[in-house]
Order: sequence, then C-alpha cells, then structure tokens
Amino acid sequence: MMETAVKAALEAGDAILEIYARDFEVEFKADESPLTEADKKSHEIIVQALETTPCPVLSEESKAIDYAVRKSWGTYWLVDPIDGTKEFIKKNGEFTVNIALVENGVPVMGVVYVPVEGSLYLGSKQGAFKAVKGEHFQSLEELLEKLPDPVNFQTLKVSGAPEGPLKVVASKSHCNDETLQFISELEEEYGAAERVSRGSSLKLCMVAEGVADIYPRIAPTCEWDTAAAHAVVTAAGGRVFEYRDGLSAAAYKTGSDSVSDVLYNKENLLNPFFVVSGLN
Repeated sequence: MMETAVKAALEAGDAILEIYARDFEVEFKADESPLTEADKKSHEIIVQALETTPCPVLSEESKAIDYAVRKSWGTYWLVDPIDGTKEFIKKNGEFTVNIALVENGVPVMGVVYVPVEGSLYLGSKQGAFKAVKGEHFQSLEELLEKLPDPVNFQTLKVSGAPEGPLKVVASKSHCNDETLQFISELEEEYGAAERVSRGSSLKLCMVAEGVADIYPRIAPTCEWDTAAAHAVVTAAGGRVFEYRDGLSAAAYKTGSDSVSDVLYNKENLLNPFFVVSGLN
C-alpha cells in the first residue's frame, strides 16, 4: 500500500511540474477556491493508481460521496491532489501532494510529496521519514527499492522540549485573535516565541520534522488538507488535537489525555479547529 501511494505521489508530482513550468488557466469552484489543470491531472493519476487496491478513494476533486456510503468505510484513501493550489498559482513551490490511508477515522499511513523540492514525507507504523531526491534517492525506481527498509532516509521526530525559543507555526500577517491569544499563552510558559510558516500541509510536516514545536490552526480546513501529514506527525511522536475554546495552551502536549485527537470520515468533511503539537 505504501509503495502504491508513493509511486502515485511522485508520478503526480512529475505531471504537476510539467504544468507548473508553463502558463496555465485558473478556474474557481463554487466555494471560490481555485482549481487548475494540475489539480485535475494529479487527481486522475492518483485515483487511477489507488483504485487498484481494495480500498475506496475520496479525493478533494472527486464528485461528492454521500455520507450514507462513506460511513461504512473501515479503511479508505483520502487524497488532496494539490494541497496549496494558491501556492502553486503563486509559483512559490510550497504546495504538496497528499495521500493518506485512514482506518476507522485515524490516518494510519501518510505520504506528503513536495514536487518542487523533491522532498517526500512518510508516516506509518514503521515510523516517520523524509527522503529527498538527489540525496536519498535518484529515481523513483531506487526510492521504491529502498522503501521497505527506510533506514537510509532521514528519521523524523518531534521536538519534545524546545531548545531555544519556542517555534510556533503561524501566519506572520494574517493571525486571527484566537491564534494570537493562543501564542500569548504559550509565551507565558515558554518565553518569547518565534513565528515560522510555510504553505499547505508543510506546516504540519514542520512539527513532525522538529523544526517547529506547535501549530495552532484556529481557522477552517478540510479533512484531505491534513490527513496525510497528520499520519506523519503521529509517526514522529506528535499529536493533532481538536482545539477547545477556553482550554489553556499548555494542555496541548503529546501525552495529554484531556484533549481529543482529530478524527476523519465525518459527515461534515470540514476539520474542527486543531493544534498540532510536538511538545511533551
């Protein structure tokens, strides 16, 4: 299953880069979110690959699948063909291909691929790893050969306890009041925080990689935006908690049993607000 997902992600990434390198048109969906031919092509490649497995597929670019059908799914694929389409349009490179395997509402395997960088984040029961093209592998064939035993890749682990300033993933220019309050509470415990940010699901991967400590997302997202990177965070020793209004920021630690983890395949595919934590 991991091999199928990795192969699909890299092949979709290659197709995306071909379109990225030239001019392309931008459409807008009913919710006013942008859509490009790269989103469509990536969707087509990934779904075609995953449909060879026994598990159903839910992609952001699929036709809506009624909850009456989805609720019976024990294990299924959850896909965002391009997470960060706005970043793709800006051509800043900070967009990803996200493929997650979800089991009983929990992401148990995740593949996050960054086509412009050639960086691949993996999360599963084997652990969390990062493989970079040109450093850990030269071709898809070599990557697939190494995949069953990823010891030659970079092992990912959350920060645990920050050494130096606390690094909080947050927008430098578009923080809402709730996020600013959350950061203020963190600073009361940890001292002045440094704000860091990247586009798309890379924000969760920063916590998994240990280059950021915590990511409060007190704003809307959808399930396909986060599931793959959620699996990477979990495999790296972190947690993705539901945000609870009024709960102290100090409560969002990896060992907490007072906050619920974000779950998937809900009737409403919007995520709750959440906090990605690598703190213990």
